[in-house]
Amino acid sequence: MTSSIDSKASFPFDNSYARELTGFYAPWEGTKAPSPHILLFNEPLAEQLRLEQATSDPDLASYLSGGLVPDGATPLAQVYAGHQFGGFSPQLGDGRALLLGELLDKDGNRFDIHLKGSGPTPFSRGGDGKAVLGPVLREYLMGEAMHALGVPTTRALAAVATGEQVMREGAKPGAVLARVASSHLRVGTFQFFASRQDWNHVKQLADYAIARHDPDLIDRGDKYLAFLTAVAKRQSKLIAQWMQIGFIHGVMNTDNVAISGETIDYGPCAFMDHYDHSTVFSSIDHTGRYAYGNQPVIARWNLARLAETLVPLIDPDDQDNAINLATDVLADFVTMQKQAWLDGMRSKIGLATSQESDEALIKSLLDSMKGQEVDFTLCFRRLSDAALGQEDDLKALFDDDEKLATWLEGWRQRLAQEKRDPQTIAAAMNAVNPIYIPRNHLVEEALSAAEDAGNLIPFKQLLARVTQPFTRHAGFEAYERPAPSGYGPYRTFCGT
Repeated sequence: MTSSIDSKASFPFDNSYARELTGFYAPWEGTKAPSPHILLFNEPLAEQLRLEQATSDPDLASYLSGGLVPDGATPLAQVYAGHQFGGFSPQLGDGRALLLGELLDKDGNRFDIHLKGSGPTPFSRGGDGKAVLGPVLREYLMGEAMHALGVPTTRALAAVATGEQVMREGAKPGAVLARVASSHLRVGTFQFFASRQDWNHVKQLADYAIARHDPDLIDRGDKYLAFLTAVAKRQSKLIAQWMQIGFIHGVMNTDNVAISGETIDYGPCAFMDHYDHSTVFSSIDHTGRYAYGNQPVIARWNLARLAETLVPLIDPDDQDNAINLATDVLADFVTMQKQAWLDGMRSKIGLATSQESDEALIKSLLDSMKGQEVDFTLCFRRLSDAALGQEDDLKALFDDDEKLATWLEGWRQRLAQEKRDPQTIAAAMNAVNPIYIPRNHLVEEALSAAEDAGNLIPFKQLLARVTQPFTRHAGFEAYERPAPSGYGPYRTFCGT
């Protein structure tokens, strides 16, 4: 099939990873799909990436499923290692994915176009390298929802049906996700070379990462320590945002930690329904390692693994000094993450100023929610109504609202010190507390309709709501309600 327009115009690639990091990947092409066709295409994102012409290219589905290489692309499978549930795997890599290439968007920012589910690669470890529709749509939905919520994330450019059936507990429709990220550099990328004592490649990778993500550090004498600090800052803010919206990633392995500070690899992820610090959705997380409340601790653990790879660069002449400096960064991460969480939670309860007692006030609200199956998202959204004196809907979420009543009294006293009118406070709260999130029962209904019946309407309706999370739409009340009574326990699964 020949494109009717010049592919170079459609995809203005500038592939720095392929050009500068030979030895960090395997050149590879995807498997040709029998009958690729685009199910979903993110037009606004395509426009931002200067891909307007690509929308009319008859070969677009073939490009974005991996079976046809557009001009200028250098498709490759990246290599990396990783700690998976605490155990180290010295070689992982893109086993079912390809980096198609990089683009500079309208603002000059560099982004990867990455294909997930495009077939086996040299790193597949015996798998078929393919993906099925349900998990592809889940990642599409989650990434776009997180972006709308203001959380750094990979994003979906397209979901492409392959026209084949893939075996996953029975035959499922095959699909490929074309996703976009600032890069796909991971903690595990550094670990791959460090575990082999290949410090020249670690240095080459660090220099590349600094030039791409932290160019202001290039000329600093302590640039590798400063780079570790920059990554820690990004992760501290990211994890705080996850906690503020009740998001559980579910598989925080080091190969799923992006140097860019973006949420990556939406596998067994979900949003928390009822507030519970120990919430786990992943079917394989038997010990709760990646539970909601453990995410800040695990993030620090993952950063420690990155720090280990950078020690020889931080101070080549004094390893003990390098370790001490890196340890200080990890200690600072705890402080940064806590502060980012506290700042965000202040906004969620209507505070624009800070007092030492605010942390206790916030934790007291969370304590009042414990054990009562209080919907996390609805509680904070209805709190803005309480700021206007309308408390009944908030209280209705609690089986026993005695603790809440005590908390509300202290909260009102604290709001009075803000010296802002209730309408202003409520409006500010509504700007950070979403109405719509990808509620688990709605996600499963939408994915089942798409995968089992070929019906994308429920998915598109849900996508429309979660990509405008702060604006109420009449007629869509069902999208803001909790799961029906008796729903669950909810379990999610890894893999596409």
